[in-house]
Order: sequence, then structure tokens, then C-alpha cells
Amino acid sequence: MSDKLYEYMDWPEIEAVVYSEESEPRKILGPRVTEDGILIQSFLPNAIKANIIVTKTKETYEMVREDEAGYFAVLIPEKEIPKYKIEIEDEEGKKSSFYDSYAFPKQISVNEEQQFCAGISYEIYNKLGAHVMTINGIKGVYFAVWAPNAMRVSVVGDFNHWDGRAHQMNRLAVSGIFELFIPGVKPGALYKYEVKAKGSLVYLKADPYANEAELRPKNASIVADLKSYKWEDESWMKNRKDVNNEEKPILVYEMHLGSWRKPEDRLFYTYRELAPQVAKYVKEMGYTHVELMPVMEHPFDGSWGYQVTGYYAPTSRYGTSEDFMYFVDYLHKQGIGVILDWVPAHFPKDNFGLSNFDGTCLYEHADPRQGVHPHWGTLIFNYGRPQVSNFLIANAMFWADKYHVDGIRMDAVASMLYLDYGKNDGEWIPNIYGGNENLEAIEFLKHLNSMFKKKYPDALLIAEESTAWPKITGALNDEGLGFDYKWNMGWMNDFIDYMKKDPLFRGGAHDELTFSMVYAYSEKFMLCLSHDEVVHGKASLLMKMPGTMEEKFANLRAAYGFMTVHPGKKLLFMGQEFAQEREWSEERGLDWELLETPEHAQFQEYVKALWKFYREAPALYELDDDPDGFEWINHMESEKNMLTLIRKSKKKEETLVIVCNFSALKYEKYQMGVPYAGKYKEVFNSDGKQFGGTGAGNPRLKSSKKTEADERKNSLTITVAPLAIQIFAFKEAEEEKKTPKKTVRKALEKKIEKEREKELKQQEIKLPKEEVKSNPEKPEAKPEPKKLEAKPEPQKLEAKPEPEKLEAKPEPQKLEAKPEPEKLEAKPEPQKLEAKSEPKKLERKQKKRGRTGRKK
Repeated sequence: MSDKLYEYMDWPEIEAVVYSEESEPRKILGPRVTEDGILIQSFLPNAIKANIIVTKTKETYEMVREDEAGYFAVLIPEKEIPKYKIEIEDEEGKKSSFYDSYAFPKQISVNEEQQFCAGISYEIYNKLGAHVMTINGIKGVYFAVWAPNAMRVSVVGDFNHWDGRAHQMNRLAVSGIFELFIPGVKPGALYKYEVKAKGSLVYLKADPYANEAELRPKNASIVADLKSYKWEDESWMKNRKDVNNEEKPILVYEMHLGSWRKPEDRLFYTYRELAPQVAKYVKEMGYTHVELMPVMEHPFDGSWGYQVTGYYAPTSRYGTSEDFMYFVDYLHKQGIGVILDWVPAHFPKDNFGLSNFDGTCLYEHADPRQGVHPHWGTLIFNYGRPQVSNFLIANAMFWADKYHVDGIRMDAVASMLYLDYGKNDGEWIPNIYGGNENLEAIEFLKHLNSMFKKKYPDALLIAEESTAWPKITGALNDEGLGFDYKWNMGWMNDFIDYMKKDPLFRGGAHDELTFSMVYAYSEKFMLCLSHDEVVHGKASLLMKMPGTMEEKFANLRAAYGFMTVHPGKKLLFMGQEFAQEREWSEERGLDWELLETPEHAQFQEYVKALWKFYREAPALYELDDDPDGFEWINHMESEKNMLTLIRKSKKKEETLVIVCNFSALKYEKYQMGVPYAGKYKEVFNSDGKQFGGTGAGNPRLKSSKKTEADERKNSLTITVAPLAIQIFAFKEAEEEKKTPKKTVRKALEKKIEKEREKELKQQEIKLPKEEVKSNPEKPEAKPEPKKLEAKPEPQKLEAKPEPEKLEAKPEPQKLEAKPEPEKLEAKPEPQKLEAKSEPKKLERKQKKRGRTGRKK
């Protein structure tokens, strides 16, 4: 070793690198300019020889082995740092060459570090994790991970034989992020982070920001290039705001990709195989969206995805990240939206995951009273730590950005809002005001929703929140949390409890049907019959229903019908659309063979018809969140298990009148009040024979009568089918019926007026100038004044829109003043005039309408 080279050696730092305890190895490793040339130092633990090869000149410089552990250094007689490779020879004589990782600059700016520390770097996923990129013309992967309390972090993988000494990462002073660019690493490479915590404990961690992961039970992260996929859903993305509109129908098919269908030769279909199958089926059934139970990477199948270890990686059970992009893209091209279940409330304790990530409770609270869910055995995020909040906010935006998802449904929001959720006394710590509200979680949700909606205003945010916490969907500037919709768990629990009862006993629980309307407009709701209701011994929805199998089907048809006519968007779990009999299990596919039986096939056709009717009836969705869109007719008939109600849209002619009968009895000649006089047609009946029902109903058009019922002036008499929902469309208003009659009446009045004018002309009586001008014709004179007195014109004139003008005419006085009464009496014409039918016709028409009083 030359004296000059020896002088540049910083032995304490070299020892830190050799013992893998250096958090900023770039301070000594890699190239730097000195007075004596370019100093290059490398730690190559598996090399016995090393050379520097300048790529431009091909000159080779032998490196000096300054430490037996594999520490090499060399001084190159250059003034500027050249592009170079390191060539090594191992103990077996194998040679290899590569670019020096420490010769490349960091890719995270100080400003980005500061934003991350403040919790406002919403696209931090473009920096943290593993990113394929080209730096100074060299292709490789840039690795970055947040681990501020670690002594040292290294990238390990197949590319360095999982040796933590080879690629020790450089710590950024401001943020505690460790980063390193490794040339030559390609997409598909396996990697982890080797963390050396204080106390010298060394362990491996999966990358929290990894874009792919190994199939369980393996858990290494995988390098993925998310920029290579070419999207084809421009049209969908452009028009998405029209689909995710609160005044449009939203029908969500909740599904678990791994158990919707299963292939015979392996455990799962891939994302690419599922895409056309799911799109075709969902489209045929009439759903507008699918909601996927968590597709984020998770280690345990039995968690259904709700215990996530890879928040930025779609699970490898069904393929790669690019495969999942294809799945979303394909559904978009078929006109179907994609909503993801997302779990910001808690995460599992798996050692390779987020727990104790850098040797400290980094993502979770240190105090178990704050950081542990005792019932679930999971850890709670520390929302008050800006970097943790940033991790989650950026994650929600990541799925909307990189995967074009159309909505996020947040799981277990109630557990986030309450510090004592699922805990006994002594197991939780109050907030600074002594309450049980999690103030940090509240601020996190507001922060997330505000930034998400600012960037993706046409994507949905849905909360699964099971308590009465106010303003979940309230505006952020009005102390709300800013969600678009809230799952209506109260309606779900009450309604299922009601439907499980035998119809004989439902009368005593009638309030379970109606109570939801007391708070229906306190939030924007989504009615849900989700996976939670068909597992863990709860039975499928069909088997919850009372009675024989035939009665179970009838009850379930009525249940879905009521869900459809109740205000709120709709969600139904997979398999329940064809009345699955067994509980759902993630271990097997749905029982599709049931569709070979007529009962289940008919039920599927019923759901298809019901969803079609819902999508085509604006009254069922347009004013979901407006009290003007709903009105009870009669909700008090608990002894009959009946409800009658009205759903409205912005147009009167789209009004629907709905009868819900949850008893097994058929009611004939049932009198029901209606909102308008007119005709009503039964447009949907869940008891139709084509759906497996009895066929009871009202095939003919029904006209309302002016008979009071349900405190309404007009009513219908109908046949009410047993265990059924019947929907009547309003066809013709009373005013519309009168319109043609008014036209006939006006024509008749004009005719009578002309005849009177003819008679006056015959008697050579001059009319006022205005009337002469408007009637220039000169018909033959007919001097029959007495007949004119007998005519019922005043009644007609009263109905005319200009009564004053007609009453003011002076003709009657003139006629009475004529001195030729005998002449007129002797004329034979009066008989002719008596035979005129027009006045009598008018009288008959007036009788039909009901006479109005004569003006005096």
C-alpha cells in the first residue's frame, strides 16, 4: 500500500463498514476527488482480488486489499470521476464485474425528505420502495426505506447472495430514509432489507413499499416495473364522474377473487383469467361495480386479506402487478367500476412485516393500550406520527394512481375512531380531554379524504362504520369526515333480524323495518348485505329465512326487493345473487352447480330482473339522499307485516308506489292511498311465476278513485301478493286527462257563440265594434229572442277564461226592448231552435264533471 493511499484511510469508518454498523457508508465508499487523484474505496467481502476498469479508456487499476475482510481501495490519476466498473475474483477463481453502487447520487431531495417528515409527500411511493430506473445511462434499481432508528440497513437478494455486507444503504440525515442504487438489478429480482437494530439484533424485513411479493408462505419482496403496462381505459376514466355520481344507480358486487371460482388443476385463477369471466358475469347480472375484498398482499388465506403485510403490492396468489392492472383495465373497458377494500385500521404482528420495523415501534404505538387490538391480535397504526400517516395516505392514492381503481372502501373505521373499541376498562388510554375519541385518527381521516378527493374527485370513498358517529359523510368544512358513502350497518342488522323471524312474529318487530328511515338522511348510505353476514355460523342469506324452501326463496325475494326500494346505494356479496345455500368459505368456490336446479336458476333471473328495474327507474336512486325522494303511505300496519311507500325522482311521471308484504297471506281488494289521481300499472312483482312465485298480482291497469285511504284523497284497490314486493308506476295525472276535454269545450263554446251572433244579425241588431271585427261573416238572420233567453250560455261563459267580457255584453237588454213580440211568437222557427243539441250536450258533459254554481 502506498503511503498516500494509507493516509486517506479512515480506520474507524472502515471498521464500521466491515462490521456492518455504518449508517452512512457513502461517506467513505465509492469515488471522491482528492489532491492526489480519484480515491475509490469498496467493501467486497467475497473478493480476493479487485480491479477498477474505466469504461471509456478500458484502463485497469488494481485495487489494494486494505483489510482482510474485503476492504479495497485505489487512487486513480484522474481529475474528474470517470465512469467505471469493479471487477472481482472470488476464492473459487470466478470473475465478475459491475458498476459501483456508491458512485451514484441519491434520488431523494431534501425538500422531499422534509415533506415526508411533515406527512405531506403524497407521492412518496415513487421514491420509497424498489424502482427500476436509469441513472447516468446505467440501468438498475433504486431502493429506499424509512427506518430512522436502525443502526444499519442493507439490501439483500439473489443479486448479492443475500449478504448484508455487500449493499449497505446510505442514511439520509433529515428523514431517516436509507437509500441505494444498485446497477444491474432487473424486474423480478427477490429482495429484502437486512436491519441491524440497536443492540446488534439483525433481522430481515419485507419492503413496506414493495410493489410485488412472493407467494405465501414465502415473503420476500419482488422488484416490479409499474411503468411498462399500457392502459386502454381512457374512455372510462374520462367519463367516470358520470358513473360514480350520487344521482346515478350504484350496484356493487362484493367478491373474493380466490373463491369466486376455482380451477380444477390448481388453487387459484390468475387476474388475467378472472378478468373476462368476472366482467361477463357482472355485466349480465347488471352490476355497476365490483368491490374486491383486499387484494393487498397478506400471509394468511383465512384473514381474507384483512391482515395486510404488503400495502403497495397486489397479492401474488393471482399473478403479478401487471396482471392486476390488466384485470382493472379489462373491467373498465366493459363499463364496470372497481372498488378495493382497504385496511388502514390495523396490521398483523408477523415478524417480516411492519411490526417493530427498525427495532422500535415505528408504525405502531409502543404502549399496548394504544397499539394493540386485543380481540383481533393485531397492531394499531400510530396516526399521530406524520410518516405513518403519510404511508397510509399515499397508499390510498397509489391504488387510484397506478391501478386506476374507482373507489376505496375503508374497513373497520369505527375501530379507528374510538380509543376503547373492543377494549375493557384499563385496556385503553383516554385522549388529552379525557374522552374516548381518537383525535389523531380523526385528523388522519380528514387529511386523507381531503387530499384524495382533491386529486381524484370522481373516485369513491366509502366507510364501513358501525356506530352512530356523526357526519361520516359530512363535508370537511362542516366538521364531517368527508366520505362519499357509509355502509348502513344499522339497517343491515335490523333488517336481517326481522327477516329471520317467522311471519307470525314479525308484527312485534315492525320497527326494525321502519327505524332506518328515522336516520336515513343523516348520512349518505350504501345498503350492504356483505360477506360478514354469511360466515362463522351465521348461515347464508337463504338459510336465514324461515319456513320451507319455497317460503325461504319467497322471503329472500321480498328481502332483496325491499333493499332495492329503500333509499341508498346497494351492495350484495357474491353467491347470494343465486341464493347460495352453504356459508361462504375462502377454501372453496361458490356452488355454481346450484344453477342447474330450477329454484336457484329462477332466483338468479329474479335478481337480474330486479337490478335491471332498479337501474332503469330514476325514482329508486336519483333522490337517494334527499327526503323529497321518499314518502310513507302507511308504515303502521304491523299486524299485516305490510309497508306502503312512494319513491320519487325529479319528474312527477316517474313516481313509483310500492307495496311490501312480509306476511305469507294474500290480501285481495286491499285499499291503498296514492299520491295522485290517475292510472297505475304494476311494473314489478317479486311473486311472479317466472321467479318461482305464486303469480298473484295486478295484471291490468288500475285507476284511482276519489275514495279516501291512508289519509289521502285518492286510492287504489289492488291484490297484494304474499311475501312480495310490488311496484306500481304512475301513468296519467288528472290534469292530463282534463286537457283534451278543455279543447272540446272551447270549440263547442265558440260554435254556440257564432250561432248566437247569427240570430242577432237576423234581427238586425248591431254588435259592439270589437265583436263585429272579430266576426265578419254575415249569416242568415234568425229572430228568436226567447230561445236565446233559454240557452244555458251563462254556465258556458263561466267556464270560459274571459267571463267578465262576455257578461258585459248588452245584447239581452236590446232584445227585450224590441216591440215585435207577437211577430216573434208566431214564427215557426223556435221548434227548430229547440231541437238544437249543443246546449244539452254541454249540460251532459257538465254533469259528468259535476256542475259548478251558476253566476248571478
